[in-house]
Amino acid sequence: MVIWCPDWPVIAAEIVDGYPAQEPVAVMHANRVLATSPAAREEGVRRGLRKREAQGRCPHLIVLEHDPARDMRAFEPVLMAVEALAPGVETLRPGACALAARGPARYYGGEEAAAERLVEHVAQQCGVEAQAGIAEGTFAAGLAARAGVIVPAGETAGFLADLSVSALGRPALADLLRRLGIHTLAEFAALPGGDVLARFGFDAALAHRLAGGRDERPLAPRKPPADLDVAETFDEPVDRVDAAAFAARALAERLHDRLASHGLACTRLAIEATTERGEELVRTWRHDGLLGVGQIADRLRWQLDGWLRGRNHRPTAGIVRLRLVPEGVVEHLGLQPGLWGEAGEERDRAHRALTRVQGLLGPDAVLTAMLDGGRADQRRIRLVAFGDERVAQGVDAPWPGRLPAPSPATVHVEPLPAEVVDADGGVVTVSGRLVLSAVPARIRMDKEPQAVEIVAWAGPWPVDERWWDEDEARRCARFQLRLADERAVLAVLENGVWRVEALYD
Repeated sequence: MVIWCPDWPVIAAEIVDGYPAQEPVAVMHANRVLATSPAAREEGVRRGLRKREAQGRCPHLIVLEHDPARDMRAFEPVLMAVEALAPGVETLRPGACALAARGPARYYGGEEAAAERLVEHVAQQCGVEAQAGIAEGTFAAGLAARAGVIVPAGETAGFLADLSVSALGRPALADLLRRLGIHTLAEFAALPGGDVLARFGFDAALAHRLAGGRDERPLAPRKPPADLDVAETFDEPVDRVDAAAFAARALAERLHDRLASHGLACTRLAIEATTERGEELVRTWRHDGLLGVGQIADRLRWQLDGWLRGRNHRPTAGIVRLRLVPEGVVEHLGLQPGLWGEAGEERDRAHRALTRVQGLLGPDAVLTAMLDGGRADQRRIRLVAFGDERVAQGVDAPWPGRLPAPSPATVHVEPLPAEVVDADGGVVTVSGRLVLSAVPARIRMDKEPQAVEIVAWAGPWPVDERWWDEDEARRCARFQLRLADERAVLAVLENGVWRVEALYD
């Protein structure tokens, strides 16, 4: 049995982004129409049209780009609704899923009754229109779902016989078959399988089996995600640390037992608390190793201590509900300490100390450096709360004027004054068109007794930053200089003054 939701990319855009599906909407992929709303089809917009032709037929057409991730997120509730009535569901693609029909048919009193029950349940739970089809094989069942029919046992080949070869979903093969005079699946299935394989290849041979109703691929049902969260609701609000610590231990044991029953261990844990007045407090903890009962209880106790005794953002009422959400889980195969101590006991002790400080003083009391997007290395360093899981944005973006890789290892907090001269002793300058006055020959950095010869150099790379802000505007040129003493430095010429910003190790 295949459950199919028509126009799913359009429906997903309505569910996730709020686009009105009753308006003319078209989802585009590779500049061609992938899916349309009923209103768009009434205006003549069809699948496969180019964007300009579709807009010509419907000037007020709402054009959206295809987003497979959006489609799958929106389809997850549909899968859960189907799984609530019939286990063993396989996701074919966003908008279509398959399951064995025998079990639901026996339970609900027939294939037709089972199909109606599943379609009705999807509509009630998700507000989504769906169609069901039953046939021998996933391919034939998918076509039956589009037609909204149930093919009796043994008649799948007859059902497929009169369908066009375009139903195979292989445009290039279908076009070739039409030019050879083969227009229906029955005509294609009548060809010898060995000749199809030799002439058209393996994919065409697979399509030949599908055309004859010989789809023998077994279902690959997905495994529903386990419900790993644990929560505790208190009859009396908890406003004392000792009472909260007692509850923390019991809740940590419950979470650990639930994870262990699934053969899992936690590496990232979210602690959620709700106060009597509806305030929601959330904090995520990360750990390089595996969080056991003791570590979970410690972090929960530290966080409750920080919330109940915190100086800033202290809740105005007692806590009535605690919830632990394991956001990062791995198979529990044991922890192998790192060879050089990167995941060993000392690192674990340091992490416990830092998280303890955060629990007492707040997450922003302990900061760690993170590489962010930008042009200059000293401006790419951003401080975030220790254990924060946020990922820097724009790190790999093509920043104009950004230094080429590799980045310097040592970046000076205050650039060192320097002087770069040519072979005749004149200071090297750069014009507005990035033309050097002479070839750099020697450099003398601050507090060094004598100049060092420059054996190789690269640049200049222009930087014109924040020109819209007079206080932060900066215009300069950067150079990479290799010195005779085997050092490599990053030098900057700004307003006629040379400075050394960083050192390459």
